[in-house]
Amino acid sequence: MRASLASKNEGKLRELRRSLPDWEIELLEAGDYPPETGTTYYENAFGKAEFGRGVEPRRWILGEDSGLEVDGLDGRPGVESARFARGEHAARLLAELDAVGGDGRRARYVCELVALSPDGEELRGTGVLEGRIAGASSGTGGFGFDPIFIPEGESRTVAELGDEWKAENSHRARAARALREAFNR
Repeated sequence: MRASLASKNEGKLRELRRSLPDWEIELLEAGDYPPETGTTYYENAFGKAEFGRGVEPRRWILGEDSGLEVDGLDGRPGVESARFARGEHAARLLAELDAVGGDGRRARYVCELVALSPDGEELRGTGVLEGRIAGASSGTGGFGFDPIFIPEGESRTVAELGDEWKAENSHRARAARALREAFNR
């Protein structure tokens, strides 16, 4: 399978390549991407894929949107995760959660993948990784909120668990598996 990922995010590309090793995925070469205006991960992922199909109509296009939902912040930052504190994701989130404890630190990563074929067929995959927000940032791997997100059943952050763990267990890896299943139906 050859596909273009409608994104400028190298980190997401690396994760999808690890999760779908038999696929040939590259970043879509495009100028300005349209703004993310959807109210759901699916709407944003579909919008990116649809944009990408306009740029490369003869290839499969992958659109991806993902975010972090924190119980103590009423599900925020959610679909706004990419724009949340531009580059200072972990620090801002920790500051907002400073007085929140217990169940308020429960959180989940959510990822939606949409694949559009050259003839308009649409396939989807959704992945969720449950966990909690740590009290402090730890680890150097990954990106975004990875240094403060501790997956359920783990004692270390995603940034400490590393790329191999992410390739098998992350929300993006789970969405990639679901998308692969959709292709095989």
